[in-house]
Amino acid sequence: MSAAAGAIDARRCFACGADNPIGLKIRFRLDGDVCRGEFTPGPDHTGFEGTTHGGILYSALDDAMANWLYLRGVSAHTARCEVRYRGVLASGSAVRLESRLIRMKGRFAILEARATRTHDGALVAESRGTFHVFDDGRGGLR
Repeated sequence: MSAAAGAIDARRCFACGADNPIGLKIRFRLDGDVCRGEFTPGPDHTGFEGTTHGGILYSALDDAMANWLYLRGVSAHTARCEVRYRGVLASGSAVRLESRLIRMKGRFAILEARATRTHDGALVAESRGTFHVFDDGRGGLR
């Protein structure tokens, strides 16, 4: 994770922490209003018959949304998240992750994320999450 969030220590985060030996180690970056990352699931991320486990995909989507906030210096926790699986992701197939802020509602940020297969652009899963913002270092997201 970026140093943008200062005192927040996420080095052991399962999805993006560089210091988590069993983590996914997804590197997220901001690209304007979009948070982007890539991930290639391996054999340890398999669910049924060589496909990536849905919980792994959920974790990647949840963290894509969380990183949209984190990389802007915002501390928040997932309050609610819904995922819709649209396709299969074979183990060993790269996936592209993207998230965007939909709107703020008081101290809650509502975001959406998508996971698409890199090789053909097919939608694998999409999610919508609500995050409780507890510290953005600026008194509110703008």
